[in-house]
Amino acid sequence: MCFPVSIAQDNPKPEFSQKAAMRIPFNRVLFALAVVFALPAMAHAQFQEPTQEELKMTADPKAPGAAAVYLYREETTDDNLHFHSYYERIKVLTEKGKELATIRVPYERGQFKVTDIKGRTIHSDGAVVPLTAKPSDLVDLKTKSLQVDTMVFTLPDVQVGSILEYRLQLRYDDNVVSSPVWHVQQPYFVHKAHYRFTPSSNVGIFITNSRGDVLNRLMWGLRANPDSKVDRDATGHYTFDITDVPPIPAEDWMPPLNSLNWRVEFYYTAYGSDAEFWQKEGKRWAKDTDRFASPSKSLGQAVTQIVAAVDSEDQKAHKLYEAVMKLDNTSFTREKSSAERKAEKLKEVKDADTVWQQKSGSADELALLYVALARAAGLKSYPIQVVNRDRAIFDPNYLSLNQLDDYVAVVVIGGKEVFVDPGQAMCPFGLLHWKHTFADGMRISEKGQEFARTPAMTYLQDTVQRLADLTIAEDGATKGTIRIVMTGEDALRWRQLTLENDTSEVKKQFNEWMRDWVPDGVQVDFDHFLALEDYNSNLIGVVNVSGNIGSATGKHFFLPGQFFESRARHPFVAQDKRITPIDVHYARMEQDEVTYHLPPGFKVESAPQATSTSWPEHAMLTIKSVASGDRVDVKRLLAYNYTLLAPKDYPDLHDFYLKVATADQQQLVLTRATVAQGN
Repeated sequence: MCFPVSIAQDNPKPEFSQKAAMRIPFNRVLFALAVVFALPAMAHAQFQEPTQEELKMTADPKAPGAAAVYLYREETTDDNLHFHSYYERIKVLTEKGKELATIRVPYERGQFKVTDIKGRTIHSDGAVVPLTAKPSDLVDLKTKSLQVDTMVFTLPDVQVGSILEYRLQLRYDDNVVSSPVWHVQQPYFVHKAHYRFTPSSNVGIFITNSRGDVLNRLMWGLRANPDSKVDRDATGHYTFDITDVPPIPAEDWMPPLNSLNWRVEFYYTAYGSDAEFWQKEGKRWAKDTDRFASPSKSLGQAVTQIVAAVDSEDQKAHKLYEAVMKLDNTSFTREKSSAERKAEKLKEVKDADTVWQQKSGSADELALLYVALARAAGLKSYPIQVVNRDRAIFDPNYLSLNQLDDYVAVVVIGGKEVFVDPGQAMCPFGLLHWKHTFADGMRISEKGQEFARTPAMTYLQDTVQRLADLTIAEDGATKGTIRIVMTGEDALRWRQLTLENDTSEVKKQFNEWMRDWVPDGVQVDFDHFLALEDYNSNLIGVVNVSGNIGSATGKHFFLPGQFFESRARHPFVAQDKRITPIDVHYARMEQDEVTYHLPPGFKVESAPQATSTSWPEHAMLTIKSVASGDRVDVKRLLAYNYTLLAPKDYPDLHDFYLKVATADQQQLVLTRATVAQGN
């Protein structure tokens, strides 16, 4: 990862101090260009001759079943000579491991350049095939001020058993420094790795950030095994050596990897401690945020047109929220270009008043506008800026405000704080987008700025009802309709998707979503939504069903007892043990009601048994069925009221879902009624 910071002249060289072990997020203080985990590694490292053991290796006892392993990795950064270098040796053990032959190196063109690419493939018999093809330089992003390219090359003639070896340099301008992030864990097991960093130490220079602050200290964060440490020698070089590194965790439903992956991250800073950073930078953040959300005179006048003096706090909070939600949210539509803004004589947005006057703004601007309007109406309201849980986890030990993502708002109603998400289009009052729930960040309160966490949702706030009415013919042909009734996150997801996509794309995605639910042989065709524009109401998706269901053997006809779960991939069933935390994003409740209209001449021989099982204080499942005449009604309810779980909770989670999977496999068995024969 490359991290440019400006260099200026005539200042004492930096002091250096160590930062305690830190959880490393993905963001950097300034522009950060993420070099993918599989990035090659090295600079002046020389190619190594393989040992006979390496050449003959067909599997690795330290990484059973692995498609490949890293024999050696090396990264070097020198902020005096302005380069990052990368070197890697990889042993390919299966066909899948051959994918590592293609190397992709993203970089900011102009400020950085990729040089000195060398590579070769060594076959298991020792034959060497050098890299001769010219790398491709592909443009990923290009604006007036920024161009991001990816340098791509593929090592030649790779076979199972080959050793891949390559090196390159990433050089950057002499007027910047670029402190490294060492991604210690990789997609596959690493036998040995060596890292080295030479920080800027030129006499007579000083380092500044984009505000011109002098960054006169170097800090680093370390996340690895307990015995790991960063060493600094007498000449000021930092090194980190490690062996037997496990691969990046790859389990289902994990929290963001920044809270798990082993890393070492260096950065230049003006502060010497956590407390000093958060006190000073927190005050700066709070001052800037409050300035934007200031309740101006014109906002006060606007409030008088929205709320009435006799309105309660709750009524005021709701009316102001509705007013903000009616504005153009450019995070979900399209932000106007600078030329368009100039043509329309629109001012640069520097405060909430401008957002209100222009009737449009980004998600963050609208969230802060709501705070300003609420304050103008006499309500207590505070902004909170969180790290989005779909991306990373907030780390107060990582001294950067740039790890924060989105603003949400807090409004006090009847002495109780209510969290709202006015920057999320189509989001009902009192609901937060799931990425903003149980999320940490910074907020302003009566005490000033402080760390904060948003509340998690309960299962009652997010429900999905799946209602199917199906007519079954004697040959198994099936017709009917399904209604999907959604509240909370699923309703918000589909409403926002319709803002950003055309009707055909929404239909395609809804059908794909449904196909994972219905039995084999059944086709679904999304028809339309009900209450799509009314985000305060349930969202209903109407789906037509056709196809063939069930199977017949002799006199018996077998139907899935749980129509929506007949081929479900139940989570947490196949895996007996767990090493990482579990993050299911949000609590949820599913309610299924399926009505089967039976074919003429058939009756119910057996139906799904009544089931009631629970994981106390966490989850529950109930199933019951009722047969009456020519129809069978099957009802199922699954609710889980947790968001994050520790690995120690996994055995209970595993046991609960085993019971769910077993109950969901019950069948509805029909038999042909006996017809009395006359004389």
